Amino acid sequence: MSGNVLELLEKAEGVLKGHFCLTSGLHSDIYFQCAKLYQYPDLTEKIGKELAQKLEGIEFDTIVSPAIGAVIMGYETAKQAGKRNLFVERKDGKMELRRGYSLDKGEKVVIIEDVITTARTINETIEALAPFRAEVAAVGCIVDRTCGKTGFNIKSLLQIDPVTYDPSDCPLCREGLPLVKPGSRVEVKASV
Repeated sequence: MSGNVLELLEKAEGVLKGHFCLTSGLHSDIYFQCAKLYQYPDLTEKIGKELAQKLEGIEFDTIVSPAIGAVIMGYETAKQAGKRNLFVERKDGKMELRRGYSLDKGEKVVIIEDVITTARTINETIEALAPFRAEVAAVGCIVDRTCGKTGFNIKSLLQIDPVTYDPSDCPLCREGLPLVKPGSRVEVKASV
C-alpha cells in the first residue's frame, strides 16, 4: 500500500516540497500534511481500513491518538478495527487524557499518529497514559519518517527516510530558502 498512500497524499496535495520547520524542530525539504486527506471521507476511510489491517494479529482494546492531528485517523482506525477510541490533548503544554476518559490497569492500547518523525509525540502520549498503567501494544501511523529507529513496534502504511537537518546546520537555510512551518502558514526566520 505504501506507493498507493503516497499517491493518495499527492492527490490530496498532502506532500509539500520546499523548506520546512517540522514539529520536531528539525528542517526538511519535504512535509507530509496528512490532514489534507481528511477533506475526503472516502480516502480517510480507505486509509483507516489499511491501518486497521496492519494491526491485525496485535491484541489490543483501545486506540489512543494525540490531538489534534491524529484524532480523525485514530477514530477511523478504531471504527474499522471495532475498538474503543480515545485521544490525549495538551493542557499547559503537556499531553493529558482528559474529558472523563480513563483506562483500566493493563488495558492494551495502540497509539495512532499521522506522521512520526522523532516519536516525541508518541513519548508524550505514553507519559499521559502512564498514570493509568495501560500497556502500549503497538504504534500505528500513516507515514513513518523514522525507518524503525524509535524502538517502538510501528505499523505504518508508508515508511520513508527523507533527509532532515538540524537548524544550526541546515543547507536550505544557507541557501536562503524561506522557512515555513506548515499548518500555521507562517514563514519563520531561518537560522543561518
